[in-house]
Amino acid sequence: MCSVFSKKKSKVEKLEIQYKKLLEESYKLSHSNRKESDKKRAEAEEILNQIESLTKND
Repeated sequence: MCSVFSKKKSKVEKLEIQYKKLLEESYKLSHSNRKESDKKRAEAEEILNQIESLTKND
C-alpha cells in the first residue's frame, strides 16, 4: 500500500543508483581482479556521461 504513495524515480535517479552500484563493484573487484575492475569502472563512466547529458538538457 505504501507503493501507491511513493514517488517514481526519474531516469537520472535510476542512473545514479546504477552508477554507484558499478563503482562499488569496481572497488570490490580491484582487490582481486584488476581487469574486471577496470571494465566496471568504464561502465560507470559511461553511465556518468549519460547523467551529465541528461542534466545539461534540463
